[in-house]
Amino acid sequence: MTDPTAQRPSGPDPAGLPADIGIGHEHANVTSGWLRPAVFGAMDGLVSNFALIAGVVGGTKGDHSSEVVLAGLAGLAAGAFSMAAGEYTSVASQAEHTHKEIEVERREIRDNARAEQDELAAMYVGRGIDPGLAAAIAEQVHEDPDLAVAVHVREELGVDPENLPSPVVAAVSSFVSFALGAFLPVLPYLLGATNVLPALVVSLTALFACGAVVTSITTRSWWYGGLRQLILGAAAAGLTFLIGDLVGTAIG
Repeated sequence: MTDPTAQRPSGPDPAGLPADIGIGHEHANVTSGWLRPAVFGAMDGLVSNFALIAGVVGGTKGDHSSEVVLAGLAGLAAGAFSMAAGEYTSVASQAEHTHKEIEVERREIRDNARAEQDELAAMYVGRGIDPGLAAAIAEQVHEDPDLAVAVHVREELGVDPENLPSPVVAAVSSFVSFALGAFLPVLPYLLGATNVLPALVVSLTALFACGAVVTSITTRSWWYGGLRQLILGAAAAGLTFLIGDLVGTAIG
């Protein structure tokens, strides 16, 4: 028979649970603030620069490698800085708003402690806990004002006040991932390509790979995620190519 404690690390449990409780899994941190901007940045960098290059190719004639390299590197720099600035502002604003709401809750607990305690008990009852037990839990929680604030914030706002996303982490993740994604469509031209075919192959392969990798943290199959991302990216590039061709013909 398998020892249920073999799947848990030795030593004290950070949650205060007994070491031999037999829990055989751990959850990843889903609130760290880097995953969403990293995934979005890589996808956005790849798709936007691939589409930009396709638009330049559609709008130019003959050997267009110099124009593509210039547009691709400019798109990489502009997009990476824009993504980083946007993510920093977005996450910082959200964190500031959350802190404001936490202070509202802190004042309510200080000024209307009994009403807030009853509110917490009612929430527990609404989730199926016996009213007497719910009242006892709420009373114990409110013995520590800081704990009461933390619990109310988690229950009412759905956030952990001690684990809010970092604006700096989000900005850096977004910048790096966008730059890496945007670099791939330009790479064949930097290595000497004179037509769009190598960039097309690299970009479509990367799109499929990125979509497939993302499914490792979701419930989708790898082929579904890869194919979905490939189709969306190819559609964006194809439409931009047509727009570039139309504009190039009109001003040529």
